[in-house]
Amino acid sequence: MSQAANASQEKTSEGGTYWLMHVPIPLFAMVMGITGLGLAWRKAGHVLGAPAMVGEYLLGTGAVLFVLIFMLYMTKAIAHPGEVKAEFSNPIRVNFFPTVSISLLLLAIASFDYSQATSLALWGMGTTLHFIATVYFMGRWINHTHEIHMINPAWFIPVVGNLLVPIAGVRLGFLETSWFFFSIGMVFWILLFTIVFYRIVFHNPMPAKFLPTLFILIAPPGVAVIAYMGLMNHQADVLVKLLVYSGLFITVLNLSLVRQFLRVPFFVSWWAYTFPLAAMTIATLEYLAVTGGLGLTLIGWTLLTITSFIILVVLVATTIALFRGKLFVPD
Repeated sequence: MSQAANASQEKTSEGGTYWLMHVPIPLFAMVMGITGLGLAWRKAGHVLGAPAMVGEYLLGTGAVLFVLIFMLYMTKAIAHPGEVKAEFSNPIRVNFFPTVSISLLLLAIASFDYSQATSLALWGMGTTLHFIATVYFMGRWINHTHEIHMINPAWFIPVVGNLLVPIAGVRLGFLETSWFFFSIGMVFWILLFTIVFYRIVFHNPMPAKFLPTLFILIAPPGVAVIAYMGLMNHQADVLVKLLVYSGLFITVLNLSLVRQFLRVPFFVSWWAYTFPLAAMTIATLEYLAVTGGLGLTLIGWTLLTITSFIILVVLVATTIALFRGKLFVPD
């Protein structure tokens, strides 16, 4: 029997829930991108005088999206537990499961100005889940055999998510806990960066659908700047400068590869473009708030514009794919 016939038979047997089988865990990257952009606009309101309400509307949208996507994925887990198990067994897809805890940490940052109790609850859940995920993934990497071609920038997600903990953690009064998670994120980011860069340069190119994950390389220095400046009472020391400027270089490097990215057809992995750019935008604005300067002001506006445009494009592409029935399809 042909693959098309098998797919047709599977669709018929599953009835109206066929599409539910293929709701992907990387969809939570959508929450990260929208919420990250909201935080960038909020920061731009303080530093650049941009309309701050744009950020608040985006943060509200991110919260709603998290609830909807979480309910959707939990429904999939109940109706099709085998599909969730398959994703968790996939050496690439499994790295996107911590996007759930990262989304909670981002929402904790977003909600702090509205309700510290809500922020604490979200931060507590996100921190606990991410710590469990970090321990699990570290153990998985140690205990399993991995081929070099399996490695891609998505491996940063479980590790670098630790850098988000201090952003709300310091404001909530958990200083030593924040240093603990910051240390994990920084040390293992540097180790993983070496391995991932070696894989990218010296081995076969990544499949087209994973090319957007190259943008994840931008996220670690960007998030590290925000976390470290919070830990250091918003001082811009030598480490901050190294992180800001290396992050900006990696951003320029990725943007210089725009031709390669434009050849990639739409996949949910496109959302990998979004949060790293938002994180680097916020980091630049944090640094600008301390140092000032016309050059950094122009860079801040440029990054905010580029990030907003790219997220709009990805959101439109996602919406079109949804209405055409091409969003939740077999991988």
